[in-house]
Amino acid sequence: MSPVLRTSPVRILDDRHLDEALAILDADPVSNVFVSSRVHVAGLDYRRLGAQMWGYLPDGRLTSLCYAGANLVPVAADEQAVRHFADRARSQGRRCSSIVGPVGPVTQLWNALRPSWGPPRAIRAAQPVMSTTSPPQVAPDTQVRRVTMKDFDTLYPACVAMFTEEVGISPQAGDGGVLYRARVAELIRSGRAFARIEGGRVVFKAEIGAVTPHACQVQGVWVNPELRGRRHAVHGMAAVVDEALRSIAPAVSLYVNDFNIPARATYRRVGLHDVNTFMSVMF
Repeated sequence: MSPVLRTSPVRILDDRHLDEALAILDADPVSNVFVSSRVHVAGLDYRRLGAQMWGYLPDGRLTSLCYAGANLVPVAADEQAVRHFADRARSQGRRCSSIVGPVGPVTQLWNALRPSWGPPRAIRAAQPVMSTTSPPQVAPDTQVRRVTMKDFDTLYPACVAMFTEEVGISPQAGDGGVLYRARVAELIRSGRAFARIEGGRVVFKAEIGAVTPHACQVQGVWVNPELRGRRHAVHGMAAVVDEALRSIAPAVSLYVNDFNIPARATYRRVGLHDVNTFMSVMF
């Protein structure tokens, strides 16, 4: 271990710090839902979590976290915490596919890592985080339903299309889609995949990607390109929000690119409002 890391106030956490970590995560349940959902299920042991959880402990007290897995996600991190998280990330080399989180800490983290990690594939500099705890303000689409594994072959191509359109690369690159197919199947089996399907084609779809006792996060919102402009997204999202509030979590959230004006307008019509701003650096 380098001398810098030996003297660093950053430690890899385990379940001895679980209560403290959950208190930090649950202090902002909407912004932290991605990381919190994993910790609520798996705890902090890296073998179960599938990632390291770094803790910043100045004077021995845990004040900030950084999830270090496929994504690097700072949580409740002030400037000093981010500086130390950057030192650890730099020392081990890039192992993540993205840095994601509140715009201030992610900007600082990326500025520190850019000289050794750059260039990124893309930077989404401003992604409004939107949330609601109230029933939708428009009528839900009654034809949007939870899908089942019988719908998998119909839904999966729509999921691939959405991911490719949003991220810019296919989720089937590399392993032929093995991991992505497993993830879609997991969401279906857990009752967190929703769609309107007509005549064997997906009209609208969305999934609930992260869930805690306090909040959930919508992802993968997509309308068939041939059917856009007909308010399927507005009423489809209303259906998802309505059901999520009823049976999944007391707050529904998502984050969206600031330049996606139509999507932001759709979410506002449903009743979601801005609560934070994220930034993503993608490799």
